[in-house]
Amino acid sequence: MRAAALAVAAALVATGTAYVAGSSSATTTADRRPVAGTHCPTFPADNYWHADVRQLPVHPRSAQWLSHMSTSVDLHPDFGPSFGDGPNYGIPVTVVGSAHPRVRVRFRYADESDRVRYPLGRDTRIEGGRRSDGDRHAIVVDRGSCTLYETFATQKRSGHWYAGSGAVWSLTSNRLRPDGWTSADAAGLPILPGLLRWNEVKNRDVDHALRFTTDVTSTRHLWPARHDAGSRTSRAYPPMGARFRLRASYHPSGLGPKAMAVVRAMKTYGVVLADNGSPWFFQGEQNGHWPIGLIEALKRIPADRFVAVDTSSLKISRDSGATP
Repeated sequence: MRAAALAVAAALVATGTAYVAGSSSATTTADRRPVAGTHCPTFPADNYWHADVRQLPVHPRSAQWLSHMSTSVDLHPDFGPSFGDGPNYGIPVTVVGSAHPRVRVRFRYADESDRVRYPLGRDTRIEGGRRSDGDRHAIVVDRGSCTLYETFATQKRSGHWYAGSGAVWSLTSNRLRPDGWTSADAAGLPILPGLLRWNEVKNRDVDHALRFTTDVTSTRHLWPARHDAGSRTSRAYPPMGARFRLRASYHPSGLGPKAMAVVRAMKTYGVVLADNGSPWFFQGEQNGHWPIGLIEALKRIPADRFVAVDTSSLKISRDSGATP
């Protein structure tokens, strides 16, 4: 981890302030599908998650990476009606007001977590439920300040809150976490902007890349990812932050207009490798409105119709998620 980043983080923690990824950068904030129940965007219009990747070149290592990513399978929507954590599973989003009580959270990876008080409480929705043995992500948006709080392995024991790690962002800024820091995701990225949300699919207007996982990854990461948790040193394995695009030549039939909106998003914005997990599982919000027919349609998208894209031309600054 860079000494400068450590110094900044230490100074902020000493004053009781988080190293808020995004707290100090001049950006333009457009009307980017506000989080439900808020006026808050899911990061600025020029943010990496909203970048159009249709014209980007194929990455030189695309074939190598894909050869280690089980491309014989179809994509799997990791949300909706299911026999898993549910009956309606996915990653829930909790929206709170600025007056919501803040609590101290004890982190397993405290040196890479934003050590401030988090707006957690009885109303906090946790992925899979509080007794789940899964990732137990908690995503909380303060609608007053447009601040995003995310934690991993979240639980409350004996009156105290615990988590594996925690990260805080301003939803109106592009600033990234210090390079080398994790978040609630292995890639050190925010989870919220990569979730497929019901309202945007219902309106057939998905304007961002989607978060997905694979099982074997590299010990490297690509901008704007800040962290990795892979098991392979070879560059032939995909790194965290790798972005993949659904081929323009893919023309499915019979998927329905809502599923086709997701297909268009995968062609336009792509999918971003954000964590280790089951190959080609992509994530969405927990929402009881997901139709089972839509979920089944999304399971028909073949993994072998994706290519990795070279996103190096999108980077303006190594510490910012802003794009040209």
